[in-house]
Order: sequence, then C-alpha cells, then structure tokens
Amino acid sequence: MTGQWQANSMQQIRSRAGGTISSLVLAFGSGTLALALVGSWAGLRLNDSPSMPTGFYVRTSSESKASLAVFCPPESFAKLSRGYRSRGNCPDGAEPLAKPIVARPGDIVELSATGMAVNNRRLLNTAPLVTDTAGRSLHHWPFGRYVVAPGAVWVASSYSPPEL
Repeated sequence: MTGQWQANSMQQIRSRAGGTISSLVLAFGSGTLALALVGSWAGLRLNDSPSMPTGFYVRTSSESKASLAVFCPPESFAKLSRGYRSRGNCPDGAEPLAKPIVARPGDIVELSATGMAVNNRRLLNTAPLVTDTAGRSLHHWPFGRYVVAPGAVWVASSYSPPEL
C-alpha cells in the first residue's frame, strides 16, 4: 500500500507543478501582451535597429518639436528592399523606419562625397557608402544643394559609423 500511496503522491505533485508552470507561462504571456498594448496606447515605440540607439521612444503630437520621424518609405524606395527591415505594417509588408529629423522647412541641405551639411553644419557619419555590409552597391542621393520645402523634413541617421 505504501508503494501505491507514494506513486499517487508523486503523480499529484507532478500534476500540481505542471499546472503551476502553465499558470506562470499564461500570466507572463498575458502580462507581456498587456504591457505592449499599454505601451502602444501611450505612444511608446521600441527601437531595436542598428541605425539608432536601442530603447523606447515616445510618440508626441507636436510635429514642430519632434526629433524623430517614423514613416513608411515611398513605394519607389520600398521596392528596393534588401532585407534591411523586419516584417511590419507598412504597405510593402515591412516595418516603418524611424530616423532623426536633421532639416526642416527652409533649411539648406548640402550633399557631397564627404557627407551631409545642414545650414553649413556638417553631420557626422553621413558620407555616402559605396556598398552595404553584404557588399552590394549603394546609390546615393544626387550631390548638390537643396532647400527643404514647406511641409517636408529631411531625415538621416548619423548614429552608426560604417563598420570596417
């Protein structure tokens, strides 16, 4: 009888442990989902791309004071996808881009082989690259001087210097 009682006790302990683990997994999953929904509602966005520091960013309603633009690239650029962007909700099926705003309406942007300047101020790490990290050729925006049009902004990431 003792052997039977021990087997039943062990089975009950295993059953309780399995139920506890299932409950913990369910609670963790539900908590994570709730946190994501609250974060989205509050305007939080997680950046995990290498073009900007990893972290949470807050969406604001003041366009004139915004330091970042989150956008889906126009279709002509989206078609050039090389797998740089993860899956997302843009019309091309990829995630939106998040880039620092570097020039606003009326600013003067100058592009050259040495990089980008806004109102005669050079931006670090903006020299056009010849190839991407996979060795594929890249084409830069035409060199020249541009005046930012009303209702437009220029974005550029100077966060990561090219890896050698």
